Amino acid sequence: MVEKILASRAGKIKVVPGDLVNVPVDLALGNDITAPVAIKEFKRFGLGRVFDPEKIVLVPDHFTPNKDIAAAEQALLLRRFAEDYEIKHYYEVGRMGIEHALLPEQGLVRPGDVIIGADSHTCTYGALGAFATGVGSTDLAAAMAIGEAWFKVPPTLRFEYKGSLPKWVSGKDLILYTIGRIGVDGARYRAIEFAGAAIEQLSMDGRLTMANMAIEAGGKCGYVQPDKVTFDYLEGRVNKPYTAVYSDHDASYEQILGFDVSNLEPQVAFPPSPDNVRPVSEAAGIKLNQVVIGSCTNGRIEDLRTAASVMKGKKVNPGVRLLVIPATQQIYRQALEEGLLTVFIDAEAAVSTPTCGPCLGGHMGILAKGEKALATTNRNFIGRMGHPESEVYLSGPAVAAASAIAGTIVHPEEVI
Repeated sequence: MVEKILASRAGKIKVVPGDLVNVPVDLALGNDITAPVAIKEFKRFGLGRVFDPEKIVLVPDHFTPNKDIAAAEQALLLRRFAEDYEIKHYYEVGRMGIEHALLPEQGLVRPGDVIIGADSHTCTYGALGAFATGVGSTDLAAAMAIGEAWFKVPPTLRFEYKGSLPKWVSGKDLILYTIGRIGVDGARYRAIEFAGAAIEQLSMDGRLTMANMAIEAGGKCGYVQPDKVTFDYLEGRVNKPYTAVYSDHDASYEQILGFDVSNLEPQVAFPPSPDNVRPVSEAAGIKLNQVVIGSCTNGRIEDLRTAASVMKGKKVNPGVRLLVIPATQQIYRQALEEGLLTVFIDAEAAVSTPTCGPCLGGHMGILAKGEKALATTNRNFIGRMGHPESEVYLSGPAVAAASAIAGTIVHPEEVI
């Protein structure tokens, strides 16, 4: 699929892995950390306009609401650039969301698109059948100027997930299990095609989670070929035409791996790496100080519903801080209307406005020396969420919610 998208956009009949191509982009994305660098580079070009003010997206989501003066200056730079260059898709605090949840929600992502973002988790949009990948800020600056980006065509790995998903097992568990099997460099500069019966059963929220963490396996991108789930999600959301692109039935893959997930337990990634993955039963008894439910990986409405179903009528353990962060304003409103936020607040959780916040150790949930957190985020490297001697474990929302109640990492069935 990726080879076909890149060939079409490059005006070629065919490309093969290793080819270098220049292609026009449908979207170029930046946030309050990466876009300021791109903006400064862009201004060096001396241009009076961007290539297309409707194809640039700016989302202040990492250090916002502004955590300090430096963050405020970064956000102001985005705001002024958006005003000066009439950027259509600038999303201010109060209207924004975590970028990789926001863009699909707003109908900005279509099958067959080429999307770049100065953030590694731009690969999220492959869940909708787009070719989407992270770039550096200088590449973003060039794209804002000329509307193009260059790529080396990646080889493709096909991962086939067989069987039916057990209860409490989600897209997060599938991708953690996969990274645990192949390692954080197992798909280095590869496209990953997620396929099989278990993927077909996944909701769009679950697929977005899997594509989001393709980068944690080293992937250039991850994707699911468009199907009814995709088209149902796009209905009423995307108002521009698109053409879905599919891998040929006889496509040549670098490798095909099969996983039978019928008996899979919920998964937990131990520090200090997303590939240090074990079943939740092997994490039993690990005492926690903080739990975070949110991020571009698991802050969507399905994630909040799952967490609330585990927590309803219960209290967060007295020794634990629980932070719940809906990924966008729309998700926040929907969770409010469905009563999910009431469940969390009754459980004595702190509910936040959309922000990346604690995921990158930015603000609103920094860990002290020796503290341990369980998070639905995507990375758990040393110092990721605070002090270098703190620890971060990764899981899906069901395990996170149950563990916030128990005070230690547990299977959801232990608190239901």
